[in-house]
Amino acid sequence: MNGKTLMELLTDYTSHLKSRNYSNYTTKQINVVGLRWLRWLKDQRNTVFPQSLRRNQLEAWQRHISAHVTTKGHPLKPRSLNKHIEVVRGFLVYLGKQGFVSKQLADSVEKVKEPQLLSNSVLNHAQARKLLESVSTASPEGFRNRTMLELFYTSGIRAAELIGLDVDEIDFGSASTIVLGKGRKERVVPIGRTALQFLENYIKAVRPFLLRDRQEKAMFLDRNGKRLPYHTLRRLIHATAENAGMPVNVTAHTFRRSCATELLRCGAGMYHVKDLLGHESLETLKHYARLTIRDLKKEHQRCHPREKDWAEAEQQRDAAIDDKLDHKA
Repeated sequence: MNGKTLMELLTDYTSHLKSRNYSNYTTKQINVVGLRWLRWLKDQRNTVFPQSLRRNQLEAWQRHISAHVTTKGHPLKPRSLNKHIEVVRGFLVYLGKQGFVSKQLADSVEKVKEPQLLSNSVLNHAQARKLLESVSTASPEGFRNRTMLELFYTSGIRAAELIGLDVDEIDFGSASTIVLGKGRKERVVPIGRTALQFLENYIKAVRPFLLRDRQEKAMFLDRNGKRLPYHTLRRLIHATAENAGMPVNVTAHTFRRSCATELLRCGAGMYHVKDLLGHESLETLKHYARLTIRDLKKEHQRCHPREKDWAEAEQQRDAAIDDKLDHKA
């Protein structure tokens, strides 16, 4: 069969996304998931060219990933499944627009329903402070790590935004920084005083020890003096949380959730939190807002007059029971 293979078209697709200002991280992840799918098609269905793609093959692949288990023996979470499905759907839509497959073929791959659960991966302020203060700053790497985690917690920025930060993007005068978010959209985020102090000390006294090339602009450097890669950031966060004895699974996104949740708990406006996180709409804040329901219930029980009536009635019942017991004694 003549024409481009699916592998070649996947390369064209990722190049197309880059031309539309998709980040290198996003296109890399799309390429990884896409390659896994194409290898499965080749190995299990002997499908190499787009003309051979069929609906039943896509349905079989979706059953395959739904049955997949991780190295720890757990099935993929609905959110992870949907990330795979989004990649394949996006690629099929691209192939349909280019005339390689039917435009309706992408409809064969449907997202799975995600349960609306409250996330456990959120730290309250006491836990966050314990984790931050557990980081030793005795070495350049340790001071760098503490600075990164302070910046995470104060600003709620994404991992890719922190890694992509350059030295000249910190404005100490206005206590803020410019970050490049999803869709390569810039926004300004504030930096708290503690994080700002760590950043100032890091830039002046610590970063020079990690720097190898004076032309390097990256704020956070690895031991080779290069921009810190994501896998290193992920490992150090996991190790720090484990050493601090955190009761939840802590990731880079945990700091983002924790920052947003604490702001909402303290009465910050949702529009302001939306802008801080770089979300397009308030709809994306519903998961953060739902995390504050525990606090809302506590305040409701503490402040509502009818709840006070209930508490007083409970006290009266308890007192009556105590009187009866005393009388019998």
